[in-house]
Amino acid sequence: MPPNITYSSTSNETAVMNSTDRLIEATPYIDVEVLISDLFEGAFKVISGVFPKWKRQDIKFVQCKDGITNQLVKVTHQPTDMSVLVRAYGKGSDKIIDRKQEIVNIVTLSTQKMCPPLYGRFKNGLVYGYIKGRVASVEDLGRPKTARWIAQRLAKWHQVQLDDANKQGTERKQTLWDTMWNWLEQVPEKYTDPKAHNIFTSRFNKKALSTDLKNLMERLEKLDSPIVFSHNDLLYGNIIFDDQKEEASFIDYEYGCYAFRGFDIGNHFNEFAGFECDYKRYPDRAFQLQWFEWYLVESTGKKPTPETLEHLYREVNGFSLASHFYWGLWAMIQATISDIDFDYMSYAVLRFDEYEKRKNQVFSL
Repeated sequence: MPPNITYSSTSNETAVMNSTDRLIEATPYIDVEVLISDLFEGAFKVISGVFPKWKRQDIKFVQCKDGITNQLVKVTHQPTDMSVLVRAYGKGSDKIIDRKQEIVNIVTLSTQKMCPPLYGRFKNGLVYGYIKGRVASVEDLGRPKTARWIAQRLAKWHQVQLDDANKQGTERKQTLWDTMWNWLEQVPEKYTDPKAHNIFTSRFNKKALSTDLKNLMERLEKLDSPIVFSHNDLLYGNIIFDDQKEEASFIDYEYGCYAFRGFDIGNHFNEFAGFECDYKRYPDRAFQLQWFEWYLVESTGKKPTPETLEHLYREVNGFSLASHFYWGLWAMIQATISDIDFDYMSYAVLRFDEYEKRKNQVFSL
């Protein structure tokens, strides 16, 4: 169990939960399950419930194949050139993702013009708007022009106040540590897949992971990182560029929650490495300081002091360690539940290897 965490609910938290349920229930529900074996047919059934006037012969389906959690279909109504996304949740993903929180995120962001609208829910997924533009490449993350757009957009994200908290007047409560402890508890002692089990037993120990996570929390909480609404999954595939407007937008809101500012930025910097985990791409100090300046100017409207930049540098690089721990645990659970063809356990090893490699270097800051 995580240290010093209480799970009792107050009357105010219960009111927030009831408010969240009402927000979710206001979104149309289609009683359809989209099967991975027949994505397009399932997507059409869902779309017929949301847009009953759309005819099959007028619709184009395209499967988006970049994700390693869910199955995603872009559905375009060709007469109106309107596109939406039908996302079927990955097998067992509700064990690691708060689907209620995801809906709150989309509804809140949509009302604040930060993302397209949510059109409907179905048994195992959502239908929401499509953002036109160019999907970022991993190289775009390190290019000054596009990196500036990302920094400025993230500054706006971090000012978002979620609807559930807004309505109840509650303080922002970060849920990152609770999530990580919950994931650690779900990591099994034994895997049914022999390869995954052999890798796990040769590389990991749950008791050691628990001790390490507790120590990491204690160190990082001393950095006084602000609690903000965080995306928490800003890899290149979740960033869309409008080159004419010179701005970035973010997609996929399932991991979004209140969390530490340093974690969201540090996680983004880790994603410079791409799925291949080429951590030589991790941004150097000079690039980071420039990125922080773009971010802070957008946040505050004024140029930051050298002391402010230095504080953010220590904060972000500290929480970049938590990002490796976070996705390493995530991968360990995915190795038990996912039916997507991806070597999750080897990915967990890559993340924890980098965590161990950088830990002493980062803590020396």
